[in-house]
Amino acid sequence: MYFNSDTLVYLDGKFVKASDASCSVYAQTLHYGYSVFEGIRSYKTPNGTQIFKAKEHYERLHFSCQTVGLPLNYSVEELTELTYQVLERNNLQDAYIRPLVYAGTPNMSLTAAQESNLLIAAWEWGKYLGDRTLRVMVSPYERPNPKSVPVEAKVSGHYVNSTIACSDAKAKGYDEALLLDMNGFVAEGPGANFFYEKDGELFTAPPGSILCGITRNTIIDLAREAGITVHEKFFKPDVLQEADAAFMTGTAAEVVGVQSINERLFPKPYEESIGAFLGKRYSELVTGKLVLA
Repeated sequence: MYFNSDTLVYLDGKFVKASDASCSVYAQTLHYGYSVFEGIRSYKTPNGTQIFKAKEHYERLHFSCQTVGLPLNYSVEELTELTYQVLERNNLQDAYIRPLVYAGTPNMSLTAAQESNLLIAAWEWGKYLGDRTLRVMVSPYERPNPKSVPVEAKVSGHYVNSTIACSDAKAKGYDEALLLDMNGFVAEGPGANFFYEKDGELFTAPPGSILCGITRNTIIDLAREAGITVHEKFFKPDVLQEADAAFMTGTAAEVVGVQSINERLFPKPYEESIGAFLGKRYSELVTGKLVLA
């Protein structure tokens, strides 16, 4: 699915076959989840292949590296150019892109890395959560406390929490989980931000215990450009009992509707919701059919 015998990745200054790429079994990253990454998409547009918000993604990659002490000796511009080369060498247009900065040198200590490795891979990948509306459950697992780990950085190790919550939800017959923060407020999904609609307005969790996704921020911009009020505020899950509709956003998931929370169906059909409207606008934006002023 992710690569074949001809797939090329960028790894530390060279383009190599994905099947030949390797790292040390004594690397900090393998043992401790000490790495950072981005999820980026490219799209076929009237102006050719375009990486959506490459600058924002690679600025966040730099921020994540600085936050956890991983050196990254590539500029945003260099990273962007390398990514276009990965796409071209693999003949990809509509693609998912995964840059990963990891500590590859054998090192079993719990100290910041003195050097790092850079991998950039890409593959064809549909919407991560599919196109159908989701049955979601409030997870018994919480998002990490921001006083224990830097939740605003996209750190690989954080996603153990996401994997456990998502797996638990699926084992219980749901499509996805919705995690709360340490104070019992709704935070986000395992890999996507969450919005709900009430009386023609949108509500979403503020910064604090969430990763403020680039898709999330784009949806907020699209909503406000369309005259839709967006509230970034804390709210408890019981508020969702009175909500009209809901959806999730993320680079991998794009925009996907939520059918129910803990078996409570939302009354508004998703196709008539603000989420569906903004999902269409988002699709037009990333494919170059919509140009904002």
